[in-house]
Amino acid sequence: MRGIGAAIWAGLLTAALATGAAAEPQHGIAMYGDPALPPDFVALPYANPDAPGGGRIIFGESGGYDSLNPWILKGAAPWGMRIHVAESLMARSIDEPFTLYGLLAESVETDPDRTWVEFTLREGARFSDGSPVTVDDVIWSYETLGTQGHPRYHTAWNKVSAIEATGPRSLRITFNTADRELALLMGMRPVLKKAQWDGRDFAESSLEVPIGSGPYVVGDFEPGRYISFRRNPDYWGAALPVNRGLHNFDEIRYDYFGDAGVVFEAFKAGEVTIWAEWNAAKWDSQYDFPAVRDGRVLKSTIPHRRPSGISGFVMNTRLPVFADWRVREAMTLAFNFELINGTLNNGTDPRITSYFSNSVLGMLPGPASGRVAELLAPWADDVVPGTIEGYALPVADGTEVNRANMRRATGLLAEAGWTVDAAGVLRDGAGNAFAFEILLNQGATEIAAITDIYIESLKRLGMQVTVTAVDSAQYSERTKTYDFGMAHYTRALSLSPGNEQLLYWGRAGVTEPGTRNWMGVDSPAVEAMVAEMLNAGSREEFIAATRALDRILTAGRYVIPFWFSPEARVAHHRALRYPETVPAYGYWPGFVPEVWWWEE
Repeated sequence: MRGIGAAIWAGLLTAALATGAAAEPQHGIAMYGDPALPPDFVALPYANPDAPGGGRIIFGESGGYDSLNPWILKGAAPWGMRIHVAESLMARSIDEPFTLYGLLAESVETDPDRTWVEFTLREGARFSDGSPVTVDDVIWSYETLGTQGHPRYHTAWNKVSAIEATGPRSLRITFNTADRELALLMGMRPVLKKAQWDGRDFAESSLEVPIGSGPYVVGDFEPGRYISFRRNPDYWGAALPVNRGLHNFDEIRYDYFGDAGVVFEAFKAGEVTIWAEWNAAKWDSQYDFPAVRDGRVLKSTIPHRRPSGISGFVMNTRLPVFADWRVREAMTLAFNFELINGTLNNGTDPRITSYFSNSVLGMLPGPASGRVAELLAPWADDVVPGTIEGYALPVADGTEVNRANMRRATGLLAEAGWTVDAAGVLRDGAGNAFAFEILLNQGATEIAAITDIYIESLKRLGMQVTVTAVDSAQYSERTKTYDFGMAHYTRALSLSPGNEQLLYWGRAGVTEPGTRNWMGVDSPAVEAMVAEMLNAGSREEFIAATRALDRILTAGRYVIPFWFSPEARVAHHRALRYPETVPAYGYWPGFVPEVWWWEE
């Protein structure tokens, strides 16, 4: 149990007892309302319970890895380590905004105000070595991740006042902060085998293979080249309703290559069996190779109903050159989206207009109104212009010169104290040149092409720009410590944003390494809106708070947005199949490879 004052603990216990009569074990839990699936459901609605087992799927990755521990800050671990090996108490349905169903836990229980949550483990839950998953393993995992794990686990753990066993297969977690999402987040932590880590430093990067309870175990691997996950024939949870039709492949393999272009060539050659194409122009023009023509490779489009998220060039506001919002607006004006999108993407995909665009959570055009305006009113003096009055991204004329927007950019830079000298160099009043570095990942060929066009506009403004391409390990390390001026930034956002928003743009990330607040957002208004989201009593209140957050982030001009697609473009071997029913989240973790199968 985590230590708390006796008086506080007594008060919490009294409250828990007072509300206990209204709480009872459930098969699932939703952020709002009840789970869509009944207790006797037989499979997730987007899974094929009759899917055959066998075969393998091969993904291509650019870069490499140097660790097999994905739950810490140090090292770079393969993506598959997060999803194939370890399990959590509850499993998420990606056909609902935020709903969990029992996995390692057979039931979940919480009080109406969600001041605590209790889980009961399934009796047959076992790790891959045959040992049982115990309450002690769960408690150790939560405490270790919350104190020694990656910073993404710290925010929620800091809101836990106690975690304790309440029976041989049950445990209760009590919270010290009002936050209705915590009951769900506590069901999503990976559960690891405590005994494996005895005498070891959990926070140190290592190539030791973790023992998990999941459907796959690590097979062969060679850092920098490949890693293979093989289905565990003795997997304890194969017959669970939440798993029916999932985990169908005998092998899931990730092969590593120098960059995305090399991965694509490997896919064309048949060395990789699935490839997601994010460029519409390439989808239309570069998929006429032999394997497509003869039917060995199929092209599928998979729609989704989730927010656009944000993808673009992020500016590091920890640096003085990007501290002023007028400078960031000037940088956005200089980004000739219409030209770049037309040149590289055939102008097919729409621009990202806000962080939660393409969904009901996105901000509405024009001035804030109704509940959104009420939420923002106390912060009117703290937010930048456009937040309350309304903000829209600038539109270029599509020409290379982009004259009107460049004039506006020059004017804003002058207002912020930057003018061009006789030599054509942009300088501040002290004579310092406007100089910064754009950091790129060596494998990001499309981002490099965008950068090449963009820096020509920046040079016309008199800026001194250095472009540095580094390997994936260096890129990961430098972005973890915010050692860059500008970089490509992507954050996928869900239909039920919550505590992770503090990891993305919470004030702690200004100085704490390893968060996703690459831009250095330092805004009490942001944290206030996240708090409103976490404690909203209704879906309507939640939507209003999210729209208010969307306004603050978008008008903050932290990221120069690129484009998004309302569907995923996926090319794959003809034997790779997926169900006809596509979940709301579409091509999202939990969809591929989980519900796909191999069928000749």
